[in-house]
Amino acid sequence: MDGRLPGGFGFPIGCAVVATVAIVADMAGATEHPGYAVVPLTLVVFTSGVMTRVPAALGVAAVAWAVVSGFLYGRSGGLVFDLATGRLALALFSALVLGGVVRIVVARIPLRTDPPPRRSGIGNAVDRLQQYIVTPGRHG
Repeated sequence: MDGRLPGGFGFPIGCAVVATVAIVADMAGATEHPGYAVVPLTLVVFTSGVMTRVPAALGVAAVAWAVVSGFLYGRSGGLVFDLATGRLALALFSALVLGGVVRIVVARIPLRTDPPPRRSGIGNAVDRLQQYIVTPGRHG
């Protein structure tokens, strides 16, 4: 397993998080100031880029844009295509790409295994004693 969400869980979990973050941002005043939702949703898309496969992460980014465009900028569910939502799309896509790059970099870092246990001086003395006892003909 490569550390990503297994199977088809990335997209639905990402969409649920997007909806939750959008609701909390709306309660914090994002209807009057839609920018309040941009940073948390950008973090959701970044995390999606790190934790899921590319198609799922693209879907999460699209859903995040649609939720903000339709309900925070448009307020009626209709998608809004203007300069503000264009900037939002650019921010979400940048977060997605950055998340993918972080995922690739982290995947290339070799996992560090536990080093072999160090032998104490007593352990080395026991090994020499065992060699002396087990090796015949060395008793002099």
